[in-house]
Amino acid sequence: MPSVLFESQYNPPASFFAELLGAESLLLETHDNYRKQTYRNRCLILTAQGVQPLTVPVIDGNRSEKVFTSAIEIDYRQNWVHRHWRTLQTAYGGTPYFEYYADYLHDIYVQKPRLLFELNQSLLQFLLRCLKLRLPIQLTSEYHPPTSPLFHNHSVLDRRDWLTPKDPAPAGPDRTSVRPYPQTFGKDFVPGLSILDLLFMQGSAAGSFLT
Repeated sequence: MPSVLFESQYNPPASFFAELLGAESLLLETHDNYRKQTYRNRCLILTAQGVQPLTVPVIDGNRSEKVFTSAIEIDYRQNWVHRHWRTLQTAYGGTPYFEYYADYLHDIYVQKPRLLFELNQSLLQFLLRCLKLRLPIQLTSEYHPPTSPLFHNHSVLDRRDWLTPKDPAPAGPDRTSVRPYPQTFGKDFVPGLSILDLLFMQGSAAGSFLT
């Protein structure tokens, strides 16, 4: 299977990881321009009030000139780490495996990396270990547009901005790619959530739900 190219994402959806099954490697885009309201700085979790986004505030994310995602800085003037952690505790504190992963996850947050890309990469490496997905992570050295021959010869599968919080559960099994599993709230399965939802519910068996 070819390598898979994704943009950097914050606690990505489970379908992000389903795309990596059998992949030769994961390529992370470092030369894309930052875009607001994407998974670059937000994830979706399930709470008693329904699906809720958790958004990492960034510095200069709203300015008009284009900035590489890899250069975007996190805004720690806002107490977002505390808010995110308390929300995760409230939503998942009663799940079977929250306590098992909580300390490892919390340690990543309290390191307070300067760049969003650094935070996302630390979380990604942790999540890959939890899912027992062993594949190399490589960073792009230049930007290739979607029309690049790189993607036409099938050596790399372009999945940049393939998933979006505006449409977290598009129709078709190729975009959800996760077997339904019991969730904390509601009777109907909610697809498109962060991998954390699956991990806290299924623990070491989480990887078996990626299809």
